[in-house]
Amino acid sequence: MTVPAQVFPELSAAQQERLAYGRGQARRSRLLAGASTVVFLAVMGAVVVLSPGWERVKEQFLDPQVAKDSFPAILEGFWLNLRVLAVCAVLIVAVGLGVAATRTLRGPVFAPLRFLAAVYTDVFRGFPLIVLLYIIGFGVPGLRLQGVPTSPVFLGAVALVLTYSAYVAEVFRAGIETVHPSQRMAARSLGLTYGQSMRRVVLPQAVRRVTPPLLNDFVALQKDVGLISVLGAVDAVRAAQIEVARTYDFTPYLVAGFLFILLAVPTVRLADWVNLRAARRQQAGGAL
Repeated sequence: MTVPAQVFPELSAAQQERLAYGRGQARRSRLLAGASTVVFLAVMGAVVVLSPGWERVKEQFLDPQVAKDSFPAILEGFWLNLRVLAVCAVLIVAVGLGVAATRTLRGPVFAPLRFLAAVYTDVFRGFPLIVLLYIIGFGVPGLRLQGVPTSPVFLGAVALVLTYSAYVAEVFRAGIETVHPSQRMAARSLGLTYGQSMRRVVLPQAVRRVTPPLLNDFVALQKDVGLISVLGAVDAVRAAQIEVARTYDFTPYLVAGFLFILLAVPTVRLADWVNLRAARRQQAGGAL
């Protein structure tokens, strides 16, 4: 079979001129944006550097030698934050999904379970995390209960899981309720049980729809794992605090903050990309 030489007709001279003009405008816009950004940063940098208190700020917050000396201890503490984050993220998804599924149970016999799940989400979404950390981190060891762990890392992780599971449960529940009831009825008519229809039909659609808010909660969790330092756990924040007390310099705090920024930026960019992709699909009329 012969293939035609030209599948698409050639563009006219006017069309080619319009395309070339559009490319030129886009190129000029990028150059202008880059140049204006460079000028703005240069002006801001000059204002900061020439300000009267710059030398003191540089001495107290931007000491390279203090940053170098404190970095190993802060990095070791940051490794603890990463481990707590990994464990808490898995537990939060599991607990949140279980609470959301409980709140969507049908039938009057499940009313007590739905009530308990609603009370859980209302209480822990409204309870300040820092207060919960104090209650669990200091109050539970004070009870001296046999067999109950007293590690500040463990107790801090428990407080994080309790708080964030309530938020994640509501995100999952919102996603489940956006799935049309006809999807459940169709699954049940095919002989699937309630659990099978939730697992194979409803949840896959719900998870796709709530991925952007889940990523935003994960970004918030990445920062809040540093709060376990209030219980005495030697994480990045506590290590920075120890270095500040030793050197009388605040540079270690910036080192710890920079590590958290490096952790959060990829997730933030991923969340932005997912949000943009979902918005484009909605505008195009496609399914999420």
